[in-house]
Amino acid sequence: MDAPDLDPSRHIHALRTLARVNLISGVGGRVWKEILHLWRERGGPKPDRVLRLLDVACGGGDVVVYVASRARAAGLPLEVHGCDSSPVALEHARCEAERRGVAAQFFARDVLVEGLPGGYDLVCSSLFHHHLSREDAVNLLRSMAHAGRSVLVQDLLRGSLGYVLAWSGLRLLSRSDVAHVDGPRSVRAAFTLREARGMAEEAGLLGAVVQRAWPERFILRWRR
Repeated sequence: MDAPDLDPSRHIHALRTLARVNLISGVGGRVWKEILHLWRERGGPKPDRVLRLLDVACGGGDVVVYVASRARAAGLPLEVHGCDSSPVALEHARCEAERRGVAAQFFARDVLVEGLPGGYDLVCSSLFHHHLSREDAVNLLRSMAHAGRSVLVQDLLRGSLGYVLAWSGLRLLSRSDVAHVDGPRSVRAAFTLREARGMAEEAGLLGAVVQRAWPERFILRWRR
């Protein structure tokens, strides 16, 4: 999906597959739990208190749309943003938000070059760090911490079990040839639990909690 010359229809097919993977993996649910935790810290929802969420490298926007839908149903005032460098992904995300009838803002951003805008309560990212070198991954964690009061990262764990799950699971879930190739390749490029903890420390995210989660993911949580 990183190839700039990838046919848009194949790209969207792969994004829809990724949305299924995120749903099964509970990605949006974990983000929603973090939002609820922040609300409890603030004493519950009030008309003059609006939480702000940014999903970095949001892809097709499935996580943003899921969380926005949960917030609308719960009556929680939540401002949701997603950024990505892909015009195809952003357009797909906007269409999905409109189709689901939720308010969400999506904008173009090369986060490795431009950094991130600030003022967010939660900055999250899923299945993006394995695309990065260690240096870029550390810099992104540092940028996410500067942009928000809380950080939540969900990504693949490198290992044989994750590889088998990616290879077999994606063939069960989708016919996307892009996803079939990208999934196992992404596991090979991912970090271990120890490496993820080291990156959090190097980025200055003191007190960050990094733990294993199903299906062969690491979850990194940090609060200012």
